[in-house]
Amino acid sequence: MEEMKVTKFPEGFLWGSASAAYQIEGGWREDGKGITNWDQFVRIPGKTYKATTGDVAVDHYHRYKEDIALMAEMGLKTYRFSVSWARIYPEGRGEVNPKGIEFYENIIDECLKYGIEPMVTIYHWDLPQALVDLYGGWESEEIIEDYVNYAKILFKAYGSKVKYWITFNEQNIFTSLGWLTAQHPPGKFDDQKTFYQVNHHVFMAHAKAVLAYREMGGTGKIGASFAYTPSYALDCKPENVMSKHDYDELKNFWWMDVYAYGRYPKAAMNYLRKKGFAPVVTKDNQKILKAAAAEIDFMGVNYYQSCVCEYNPMDGVTPYGTMNTTGVKGSAQVLGVPGIYKNPGNPYLMTTDWDWSIDPVGLRYCCREITSRYDLPIIISENGLGAFDKKTEDHKIHDEYRIDSSGRGRYFRGGGGFRYHSGGQLQDAGQTDFSHGAASSSLRAGRLERDKSRNRILDDHAFTLHIIDIYAVKFK
Repeated sequence: MEEMKVTKFPEGFLWGSASAAYQIEGGWREDGKGITNWDQFVRIPGKTYKATTGDVAVDHYHRYKEDIALMAEMGLKTYRFSVSWARIYPEGRGEVNPKGIEFYENIIDECLKYGIEPMVTIYHWDLPQALVDLYGGWESEEIIEDYVNYAKILFKAYGSKVKYWITFNEQNIFTSLGWLTAQHPPGKFDDQKTFYQVNHHVFMAHAKAVLAYREMGGTGKIGASFAYTPSYALDCKPENVMSKHDYDELKNFWWMDVYAYGRYPKAAMNYLRKKGFAPVVTKDNQKILKAAAAEIDFMGVNYYQSCVCEYNPMDGVTPYGTMNTTGVKGSAQVLGVPGIYKNPGNPYLMTTDWDWSIDPVGLRYCCREITSRYDLPIIISENGLGAFDKKTEDHKIHDEYRIDSSGRGRYFRGGGGFRYHSGGQLQDAGQTDFSHGAASSSLRAGRLERDKSRNRILDDHAFTLHIIDIYAVKFK
């Protein structure tokens, strides 16, 4: 197939960057904010790097004006930020905190002042601890209505100014690390039955929020962001090709099919029923999921790496093993599901120090697959590379390796339609990292760093955005 190319960005294309409330805001008990699950989880010994917390982070709560001015200086056209549920509803429900409403309105207004389009993530993993204490958080279907009421407050407060809404960030990640590997709150291990039921509750919260947005007259764009790891079969051996399909059904399509079609993939559901892990899904649930799928405007994608799939025998590797959280290359173990698949390394790709494959073509691959499978516009809501960066004496970071990892334009040519690209996190030093439990200036995937003197450092990657050719489509 001859590749299609576009030599310039379409009118209105949005280059941007992203953040998460707990990772950057600080001000953890200020102006009426409630305690979150992460505020408690990081205080468990051994859960974060050097016992770091988000109590202060990069102090975005007090310095957002300075931060947004720097975004404008960088030429960003949009800023994706998340709202802390506990800053709006300190108890997760009940009384609204006016100071919380004011804070995010100030961020939105500051963005608009510089011509930066605000993009709001309603939930980026920080849940009011009061709801965990009350009924178990996402483990109870009671949370669905609390989440929808929270979302409706945001729609009402900011709907006239915000055109882009993301209901959930990486649902597949916060549930996997929370109920399967115990790395995130609530810190449960291998609780697969609860894991799938929790995901169903999140899907229902997403769906009802999307429908509420439309019922309230919302005319902006709304959808969810998914952490997508596209897969390649190890070779053309049929068993390995089937392992790739099984992986996709269980690790990718289980989420994206619900967002886009309002239904679970059949093969995966049949497998989970046999295992006794399938969620309880009512006929009313199915109707709501399908109705919401007809109302979403895009598929959000957070892309960092691809993977390889190979058949995994029944006595093969398990889903649980050593994850590289130290930056010691080669320390990660091969994981998989016995009798289904395993994910060996890709001999054709280099890896980061955290053993994540560096695959710019993988982003092109996932855009092609989403466009063909779902016929939806795509928002690249996160994309980047973590590395041990070194600061020069003149307070600069020369990260040619990160520029090279982008493929210098090769990975976006042809096959995928999208409107927005976020080059990963905006800020790194001083933020608490969800993936690695680190608040270290050495692990960076973003474009701004605040050093100990609270000045800013720009890396070379911040100024390379113009080199990438995009094949894009507009929203209808």
